[in-house]
Amino acid sequence: MQDTTGQDTTGQGTTGQGTTGQGTAGQVAMPQAAESRWFDPAFRPAYRPRLAPLPEVADVLVIGAGAAGIGAARTLAARGVSVAVLEARDRVGGRALTVALRGHALDLGAHWLHAGPINPLVTLGRTRGERLRRAPQESHVWVGRRPGRAAEIRANGRAFDRADRAMTRGAAQHGPDRPAGSALPPGLGPWGARVAQVHGLVSGRPLNEVSLQDFPSLEYGDNYFLADGYGSYLARLADGLPVALATAVTRIDWSGGRVRATTAAGAEHAARAVIVTVPMMVLREGPVFSPPLPNAARVAIDGFTTGIYEHAVLHWPSSPFRGRDRLAAIHGGRHAPPGLLTRIDGTPFHYYELDLHEAAAIDAAGSGADGVRRHVRAVLAEHFGGARLRDLTIPAVSAWRHDRWSRGSWAVVPPGHAPARQALRGAVADTVWFAGEALSREQWGTVGGAYEEGVRAAEAVAAVVTDGAGTRIRAGTG
Repeated sequence: MQDTTGQDTTGQGTTGQGTTGQGTAGQVAMPQAAESRWFDPAFRPAYRPRLAPLPEVADVLVIGAGAAGIGAARTLAARGVSVAVLEARDRVGGRALTVALRGHALDLGAHWLHAGPINPLVTLGRTRGERLRRAPQESHVWVGRRPGRAAEIRANGRAFDRADRAMTRGAAQHGPDRPAGSALPPGLGPWGARVAQVHGLVSGRPLNEVSLQDFPSLEYGDNYFLADGYGSYLARLADGLPVALATAVTRIDWSGGRVRATTAAGAEHAARAVIVTVPMMVLREGPVFSPPLPNAARVAIDGFTTGIYEHAVLHWPSSPFRGRDRLAAIHGGRHAPPGLLTRIDGTPFHYYELDLHEAAAIDAAGSGADGVRRHVRAVLAEHFGGARLRDLTIPAVSAWRHDRWSRGSWAVVPPGHAPARQALRGAVADTVWFAGEALSREQWGTVGGAYEEGVRAAEAVAAVVTDGAGTRIRAGTG
């Protein structure tokens, strides 16, 4: 799901899916020398919300001010429940960040609003008058060094349709889970490799590492973009919320029917309950829970794998592609871009989307963000010729996998781990709740899924921390 990735000193001026706009807490240290290769000068968010101070007494703590944390905090505030949001970064939005590049709003992280009919942020955006634009259904097809012919375009479409139907049928069959790649049909011909590559990109890992039972869960047919950026939209939703930035939580004590969260600075915040919206990849390392989480919750958290979906922002005025916001499927050659989103909002900007294989090769070479730039140029030169790249610049590169508050673009369910999303949706002793894209069955890997899960958790918490008449039960009194 091309929805998550992006950052401040987070994906960093170097940035980028998907992420998923999910908040952060706890810390996972990374060697400074290795990390520094990925950090260009940090970009500033195009919009910073006006945040309220934390209340003196909070009914609920929310850990993380990404999409899930913002959705949870807005829901609790609307129900009259006092909430305090603790965010590790120095901004809100998690893996969604909009910056201004050459006068244009560009998302360095999440940029697709997927699944329009069920995405709560599409509905809310329309209500708020956000400038949504529908993603076109048409895409470019490029074969070798030329545009695809009509027959090739039809064959490309048929191959994807056959693969999608086969995986959907396979997922509906009873029996043990298996890799999604095992359901790909034979006979896809020269288009088969491209089908596997694209599905591996949007899944975050190769299809043989993805659960078939979990795979066909996102409706792709009605997607949107935002004229002034997804990250800015999410930041505006945080206006007026009580959020403490640069406040990493290292320990959560949930004993005795209440919560005490300790920050890296040693401060303690108490409440009746907590909603933890930290990405699964970060939760594997921290914060520390006392007492330890039940084994079922810990197994569910630790069983997710890391989804990798990064992108390089291209400024390419002489690109051969016309029309705005159209994906380009490029076939042939030794290397092909896993994904290419062209002419964003009709501008010269494009997103070159990197998958796990490309990211791993670049990481193995230890070449950092400049290594991504060299790789992208080499791949594009193979398909379009070096002369066509004379005006190409690459002002930003994503690095969610190296961001200590993300550790990846989104959480992936491997074969055999399909029940994990549902397992984490229940409360732990009516004190600890989890929320985020990883818990969404229908919208995994997306900001919309994370936001919806934040709302769900907040509604469950509100029912517990208030009595039947809606009266709040203060921490330590109920």
